Amino acid sequence: MLLEADTLVYDNDAQTVTAVGGVQIDYAGNRLVAQRVTYDRKTSRLIASGNVQIVNSDGTKIFSQEIDVTDDFADGFVNSLRLETVDKTYFAAESAKREDGYLTTFSNGVYTACEPCEAKPDKAPIWRIKAQKIIWNGQKKTVRFENSNFEFFGFPIAFLPAFEIADPTVKRKSGFLIPSISYKSELGVSLSVPYYFALSPTYDLTVTGTGYTRQGFLGEAEWRQRFNNGQYSLKIAGISQMNPDKFDANTVDSGPAGDENKLRGMVGTKGRFDLNPRWAFGWDVMVQSDKNFSRTYQIDGFSDSTFRSEVYLTGLNDRNYFDLRAMRFQVQEDALDSDPDARADKQPWVLPSLDYAYIPDMPLAGGELSIDVNARVIQRSDLDWVPSAPAVRGIEGTSARLSGEVEWKRTIVTDGGLLVTPLLAFRADGSYLDASNASVAAINTMAGDPDINVAADVQSSLFRYMATLGLELRWPVLFSSTSATHVLEPMAQVFARPSESDINGLGIPNEDAQSFVFDAATLFERDKFSGYDRIEGGTRANVGFRYSGSYGNGWTTNALFGQSYQLAGDNSFASPDLVNAGAYSGLETETSDYVALAGIASPNGFAASVSGRFDEQTLEVRRAEVKAGLDIDRFAVSAKYAFIDEQPLYGFTQERHEVTLGATARINEEWRVFGSGTYDLKSDVLVKNGFGFAYDDECFSYMMTYAESRELNKPDDVKRTVGFNISFRTLGDFGSKSSSF
Repeated sequence: MLLEADTLVYDNDAQTVTAVGGVQIDYAGNRLVAQRVTYDRKTSRLIASGNVQIVNSDGTKIFSQEIDVTDDFADGFVNSLRLETVDKTYFAAESAKREDGYLTTFSNGVYTACEPCEAKPDKAPIWRIKAQKIIWNGQKKTVRFENSNFEFFGFPIAFLPAFEIADPTVKRKSGFLIPSISYKSELGVSLSVPYYFALSPTYDLTVTGTGYTRQGFLGEAEWRQRFNNGQYSLKIAGISQMNPDKFDANTVDSGPAGDENKLRGMVGTKGRFDLNPRWAFGWDVMVQSDKNFSRTYQIDGFSDSTFRSEVYLTGLNDRNYFDLRAMRFQVQEDALDSDPDARADKQPWVLPSLDYAYIPDMPLAGGELSIDVNARVIQRSDLDWVPSAPAVRGIEGTSARLSGEVEWKRTIVTDGGLLVTPLLAFRADGSYLDASNASVAAINTMAGDPDINVAADVQSSLFRYMATLGLELRWPVLFSSTSATHVLEPMAQVFARPSESDINGLGIPNEDAQSFVFDAATLFERDKFSGYDRIEGGTRANVGFRYSGSYGNGWTTNALFGQSYQLAGDNSFASPDLVNAGAYSGLETETSDYVALAGIASPNGFAASVSGRFDEQTLEVRRAEVKAGLDIDRFAVSAKYAFIDEQPLYGFTQERHEVTLGATARINEEWRVFGSGTYDLKSDVLVKNGFGFAYDDECFSYMMTYAESRELNKPDDVKRTVGFNISFRTLGDFGSKSSSF
């Protein structure tokens, strides 16, 4: 024990030692500060008075005018005290008694997690609990309230005879968690009550019971376990639906006519383990009784409209990358399998997919060498065929492909500042296809001419290659003045290569290169297809310029403009494939559409950009996007306009115009309001809109949202959602993610 004081008085007759004036006692990590402290040798107790402050070894602070404690600070009695924990939670009481070194009883106490107002310390906090008795058990790590009132902004709103929460210093404790409520027309009002089992520092179990007024009881259980190198979780859920007929008839949720969907459930698991600093193994898998259960009942972590079950192995080292995974795409939808619009059974198994990228550390001939390998095996049990397009989005059967590519490039800077980059690339593909008769018939139908039979072109095996010789020239020119700097960079590329092989017979499935956008961002890419199933062939030149500017006042500008030219060979984007990739892209003609982009940004939070694609002959807009945003002080607003020309082969027979607006305003440090909306100009439909408000501070948060959504073909069928959440720090959250009606 270390004691400091202005004066020490020893009374041998009374067997007391009294320290007076600036007393400070340090013992076993505890500290006591007071104006006067008397130590009674007979009872081994300390009586401190005058602005007493005790700081325990765990960081808890106790403030009072008089405290009576044992000499080891384990037990004691205090009148009119305040207590502050290391996690910024606060207790106050008329008196408190500590026994056995861990059990503290507060009489007529108050508890809150809100910091006192510095300007008005006597002002009631946002929330607090007043109780006749508060029992803090440091051994069981619990705080029990008896005969308590919950006050909000100083007003009592609920009487609670008795309840118990975890010790504020504890991160994990078994017990009931805060319940939640929600509403959905098919399910009714629901109340979810979770119970948490803290079984070990490394694993736990959460069991949740949810009662739906229209569908009955849903049970959920989630097991989580953590190891030194990773973690995994296992979730199960199930229900016996009371009223399947509350769902739309002839849907997955209700079941087909005469066969109600009563018993429904799922099992899902997620995990990831670091095998070493470079390699990781993991999985994310879901199995359910029907394809829409997890989405209907919003099972946390498994409710996405398209869930990807996968098992993977990844490796990363500097610039080298390896990824091997098996995948199954699970579309969660209402439509029965017999519905022609159903998508779930048309999704493939990917067994497996492989990506490997390697860049040697040492340069080769002064340049950079890169090696890329991609492989995939796809198995699909149902043909994905859209006769109205027409398009064969997925072959029924099995297809496999192995692709390897090597690229070398080197950038040379001339004396005049010209950047010259020669490039050599070689790619080879080997593929296998086992297509069903239905797939072959669909491909023949897509050919358009009944006298043409392309069955012979649906090849069971294929080898193809692509060799590329490229040259890129860039000449950045700097213009500067006292107030601005500008860089103008003319740029040209030429890629000489043979035509893409085996594309005109519609005999090669296209699984991973179905969609791409030709714009300013992709103008200077060597291969503009989005995947490996297609290869850009023929000799092509890309020409344009880039510009960037910065100004002394903090403003910046940027721009890009260019065009692409098919110089020789077959144009891959004008050649048909099973999904009409390349149609309406702006690259299907020998001279491509113009693409452009321009942007501006200011130091005060304003930014705007405009991009577009323009017809190479008429300059008519084919695709455009305008974005603007402002974020200043407590106000933020964003706006976006998008336009896409009609694309009949993709099912879009009309132009698409869409405007999206969003705004957030912070009224003060705690309150904010927000809203957003999306409007389809062509259909004259407000596709979705919503607004809300929120309050946030250090101990309490509240959010309320309202949203509406409409389908373009059913504008009068409005889906409304309401969501709210209330969070009290250390007590828990209460609310719902969303409620629909």
